[in-house]
Amino acid sequence: MYQKHYGLTELPFTLTPNTSFYCDLEGHRAALEVLLTALRTGEGFIKVVGEVGTGKTLLCRKLLNELPENYVTAYIPNPFLNPDELRAQIARELQVDISQASSQQLVTQAIQQRLMEINAAGKTVVIVLDEAQALPSDSLEALRLISNLETETRKLLHIVLFGQPELNERLAAREHRQLRQRISFSYHLQAMTVHELARYISHRLHIAGYKGAPIFNGRVVSMLHQASRGIPRLANVLCHKVLLLCYGEGVYPVTPKHVRTAVEDTEDATLPKATWPWWLLGAAVIAGVAAVGYYQQWFVGGDM
Repeated sequence: MYQKHYGLTELPFTLTPNTSFYCDLEGHRAALEVLLTALRTGEGFIKVVGEVGTGKTLLCRKLLNELPENYVTAYIPNPFLNPDELRAQIARELQVDISQASSQQLVTQAIQQRLMEINAAGKTVVIVLDEAQALPSDSLEALRLISNLETETRKLLHIVLFGQPELNERLAAREHRQLRQRISFSYHLQAMTVHELARYISHRLHIAGYKGAPIFNGRVVSMLHQASRGIPRLANVLCHKVLLLCYGEGVYPVTPKHVRTAVEDTEDATLPKATWPWWLLGAAVIAGVAAVGYYQQWFVGGDM
């Protein structure tokens, strides 16, 4: 690999959502502030939506790491579960023994008892679901019913949903209007700007141990931004490939040629067709006019 080539301690552009590589982008910072504020104010449902590859899972893990000790968390990374499986998963995350529960009503009662114990200890339960757009409709309704568990003065748990835009479409259905009305805070993650991408690339290289001269110039970053549309996951894929290409050629700086090669090899990444620089186009036009003039002169001369 190119680690030794660039003097890196680890690969900087892997697809694993590693929080040590978290870059404090404006959108992610704002989303994290919304989440922490909503949880501090005791809101029941909170939603974060973003396109595929915009860093929802990384933000989700960052939230789990940032929560103070007075929060007890239940993290469900794959919520494609029926209602019974969902309740069982929540019970396991909260260390509730449901082995003797002979019905789903008893499972719910056991969860409620555990929530009250945690509440009595002065702590707050947060259930975090990643890829929430995958929740079946009956499981969404089960989640809403679980959120009904509360004391006379406060909610016993808070629920954070991370999902793709399809989650909004699911919640727009009439059958989920009660759940939709309970979402008091929501945030939409946006793609990176070209300036954020430049900082993102530099940040990840720094975390990975790079200490040399700049590898990515402004033109290269602009091309990467065009090709990735500012989506972190696509940017990671492309950056990884261009560094592999540089390593294979024994060179260090990334060139536009490397970017074009990486883009051609990457699904969902595109660049506009290459156009001639204005000065080259102008020279071609002048040369064309001169050639036409010469042809006309020769042709007329031959006629005479």
